[in-house]
Amino acid sequence: MKISGFTIIRNAIINDYPIVEAITSILPVVDEMIVLVGSSEDKTEELIRNIPSDKIRIHHSVWDPKLNKGGTVLAVETDKARQYISADADWSFYIQADEVVHEKYHDAIRKTAEKYKDDKRVEGLLFDYLHFYGNYEYVADSRKWYNKEVRIIRNDKTIQSYRDAQGFRKGSVKINVKPVAATVYHYGWVKSPKKMKEKMNKVHEFWSDSIYEPVPEEVFDFSQFDSLKRFDGEHPSVMKKRIEEKNWHVDLDITKKKLSLKNRLLYGYEKLTGKRLFEFRNYKII
Repeated sequence: MKISGFTIIRNAIINDYPIVEAITSILPVVDEMIVLVGSSEDKTEELIRNIPSDKIRIHHSVWDPKLNKGGTVLAVETDKARQYISADADWSFYIQADEVVHEKYHDAIRKTAEKYKDDKRVEGLLFDYLHFYGNYEYVADSRKWYNKEVRIIRNDKTIQSYRDAQGFRKGSVKINVKPVAATVYHYGWVKSPKKMKEKMNKVHEFWSDSIYEPVPEEVFDFSQFDSLKRFDGEHPSVMKKRIEEKNWHVDLDITKKKLSLKNRLLYGYEKLTGKRLFEFRNYKII
């Protein structure tokens, strides 16, 4: 069985993406790692080249500024990256620049991929998600944060990145997936208030009609959340240095739940039963 990893990155240093940690976190699982580096204003490519692995294959791209609605450019670049995956790969493992996989899941991922390698009905593997917010101690747990998404797909070029590269489809058709007992740790909302503000303003050029609005204030206001809980687990080992070097403090009152009555009821039901009612699914579990 062969698994090819792939990712896209641009301005990793300016936007403080944990791209080195993201790539490193899946290197033990994949047989090759495709990194499509967009033209950057910093030393992103040098950052990637300094990762000590002969599995990494760097390719180059120029992002189209005309694709600036809803993050469309991210899907286009993700599909570009997949074109460099070896033809003999069975699966392709997508990791975004702010996502990290804990090492404790490596064995389960390989075993699940092996289990369904020859079952052509299965077009992807579905991961659980943890979304960290503000700092490494808080996890977002409301319904506005997706709790599952596809990150491993069959090496089938008819499967394409969907919308803003959150997931994958075959045209408009949802792909068939099986769950894998593994969680993706999403750190996209963990930065200093100043860095978060800079990132929001920077990415707005490719996200002109979405939640990523320019931030006029000097710093990002992390208090504008609806529901958080405290993280009581362990972070992936590749995040250890980054966490130790954290030089900001975000103190949030997570006892406050800023939810509508409808969402409060749905939130309560989910916490009681573990089931999320009426959720949007960009996939079909078989």
